[in-house]
Amino acid sequence: MEPKPGGQRFCLYAPEQLDSVMEAMARQTIALLSPQRQTVLIGILRRGEPLARMLQQRLVQQFGLPELPLYPLKLKRYADDLTLLHAKTALTENPLLAALDLPRTRLLLVDDVLYEGHSLLRASSYLAQLGANEIRTAVLVDRCVCKLPIQADITGVRLQVAPSDIIECNVPPYEAEFRIDVLRRGPHLG
Repeated sequence: MEPKPGGQRFCLYAPEQLDSVMEAMARQTIALLSPQRQTVLIGILRRGEPLARMLQQRLVQQFGLPELPLYPLKLKRYADDLTLLHAKTALTENPLLAALDLPRTRLLLVDDVLYEGHSLLRASSYLAQLGANEIRTAVLVDRCVCKLPIQADITGVRLQVAPSDIIECNVPPYEAEFRIDVLRRGPHLG
């Protein structure tokens, strides 16, 4: 597990609360599904991939759906923490995605936080270039400050926090406990 940046950390959603959030996201996903078209989950690494897996398992266990295929997609930007920021959203291509019949497949792109929209826009653009003609998006948290023409079709929670605050989605296996924290970093805090 990676070290956490300094500041005051507050838990906004505990595991029990996130269970209800994930159930609501699964219900929203069912509304998007169609028997005429295959649906594939694409989890943006790092935390979008285990979130997509949680969604996949919930659809099977609670709603009796067949297991949807899941593919990881590696992106880097991390706009919340400027010490990690990449000048451009870097994407590592996944050759397995290019092998899919993308024009006939609905893609559900899953990420942890929608902040400025760079990651979802870059991933959607890449998938469209591969031939996808239906791309839907799901995020655990929408910060409601997107600067790009991107929105999530499925949203767990909407959080409006101070611009200097960082939303931390703690998602196993990267963290021990599934929770959402806010990290408050003031001039004297970190």
